[in-house]
Amino acid sequence: MANKKEEKKKTPIEEKRLKQSKIRNKRNVSVKRSVKTAFKKAEAAVFGNGEGIEELVRKAVKAIDTASSKGIIKKNTAARKKSRLMLKANKALATK
Repeated sequence: MANKKEEKKKTPIEEKRLKQSKIRNKRNVSVKRSVKTAFKKAEAAVFGNGEGIEELVRKAVKAIDTASSKGIIKKNTAARKKSRLMLKANKALATK
C-alpha cells in the first residue's frame, strides 16, 4: 500500500463546489432524460400509428428549447434535433 496517494483535506470552498456540482449534474441529467423521452415519443408517433403527432412534436420541441436555454445542450444541437424531428413529422403528415 505504499503507492497510495495521501488524501488531501478539502477546503470549505472545494466542498461547496463539489456539492454544487453534484446537484447541477443531477438536474442536467434529469433534463437531458426528459428531452430524450419526449423526442422518442414524438418519433414513435411519427413512425407508428400517427396519433397526436403535432402535440407530441410540440412537447419535444419545447423540451429541447428549455434544455437549450438552460445551457444543458448547445444551441446548434438543439436546432439539429428540432430540424430532424420536424422533417420526419412533416413527411409523415404529408403522406396522410
